Amino acid sequence: MLRPRSPANRMPKYCPALLTLATVLVACGAEVAGTAATVGALQATQAQHVRTQQRQAENRLSESLKAVDASASAAARE
Repeated sequence: MLRPRSPANRMPKYCPALLTLATVLVACGAEVAGTAATVGALQATQAQHVRTQQRQAENRLSESLKAVDASASAAARE
């Protein structure tokens, strides 16, 4: 003989929807965190490249200024 469930043991009708919603939100949070970490790493790499390019530009500028000074010195001696 089947016994009917007592009302205290039954799962509310909205509970599966809440579980699904919670699962989706957790998955989205993990996706956002992963994307943020990836973007952060890419920005760090890009900043490193920019610093390298800045150093190279500063070195070229310094060499150009030295060449101008040497040229001016040579012209002044003549």
